[in-house]
Amino acid sequence: MRVPRVAAATALAVVLMCFSVPIAAASQGRGHNDSLAALAARHHGLRIGTAVDTDVLAADAAYRQTIVDQFSTVTPENVMKWQLVEPTQGQFDYAAADGLVKFARRNHDKVRGHTLVWHNQLPTWLTSGSFSNDQLRDLLHKHIVDEATHFRGQIWAWDVVNEAFNEDGTLRDTIWRAALGDDYIADAFRWAHRADHKAKLFYNDFNIEGINAKSDAVYALVKRLRAEGVPIHGVGAQAHLGIQFGFPGGVTENLQRFADLGLDVAFTETDARMVLPVTDEKLQRQADFYSQLMQSCLAVRRCVSYTVWGFTDAHSWVPGFFTGQGAACLYDENLQPKPAYFAIRQDLLAS
Repeated sequence: MRVPRVAAATALAVVLMCFSVPIAAASQGRGHNDSLAALAARHHGLRIGTAVDTDVLAADAAYRQTIVDQFSTVTPENVMKWQLVEPTQGQFDYAAADGLVKFARRNHDKVRGHTLVWHNQLPTWLTSGSFSNDQLRDLLHKHIVDEATHFRGQIWAWDVVNEAFNEDGTLRDTIWRAALGDDYIADAFRWAHRADHKAKLFYNDFNIEGINAKSDAVYALVKRLRAEGVPIHGVGAQAHLGIQFGFPGGVTENLQRFADLGLDVAFTETDARMVLPVTDEKLQRQADFYSQLMQSCLAVRRCVSYTVWGFTDAHSWVPGFFTGQGAACLYDENLQPKPAYFAIRQDLLAS
């Protein structure tokens, strides 16, 4: 996510929650042939996912049940980020993330790990410390190995490196690039693969849905990594869109060129915000945006998942970061499906 909201889950609540949704409930919900998960699975096993706020998951039964009924993958909004898993150097807190993994396994969902390497949401002890470049390299290596090993065999796909590029296609100047050089990206994928060789490893970024300078740069990077034998398996386009702007150009072609490299592709953080207030016209435009993304995914055989960044407007990150904007999700604040939900459902039915 671009600038996510930090929400530390209460570990005890999450652990208790893991036992509150019986397997029968999952089976009943997934058994409905018209759920998003069931409809998507007919298309070469396409998975429909959602980011999950673990605090809400622990507290809200209707929120939990919607995930069980409609989605087949879950992504932690925050609780696998370094800031939360190692708030004090050498002291780890995986309780909330473990709770989400247990919830997913109990309800037959797969987990998308998010994220191992990012320049945001780093622990204060790291960003305020005085570390040499060699020490920072060792710390990053240790973090990747520690977390990927902790979840070994439980993560379907990792967003290994997140948002490494500027809009003009240059590499972003981050703590990691400054200390390790441009090769930190390749190293991160190698380290993650050694720690969990079964997980799919993705590069993830925003504004790379269509063909532009940024997606060209990502394409050049992953093509080079593949040629060098670096274990990268996919590219994730976040797809945080605003309906007041035009829909990105060349989305299907862009996904296909990555797929032609032998990579999986995915929409990883989809939402479509609008300038408030909500109107019927805006809801229809929003539905068109969601639908066009789904149609592009369905058109590319190696598009393996379509994940929304939260499914209800009641718990969306958007209003906190875009003043005067919101209503970005498939469901409204009362957990009622919006036109966007029915649009992607129709795409899945019709294709």
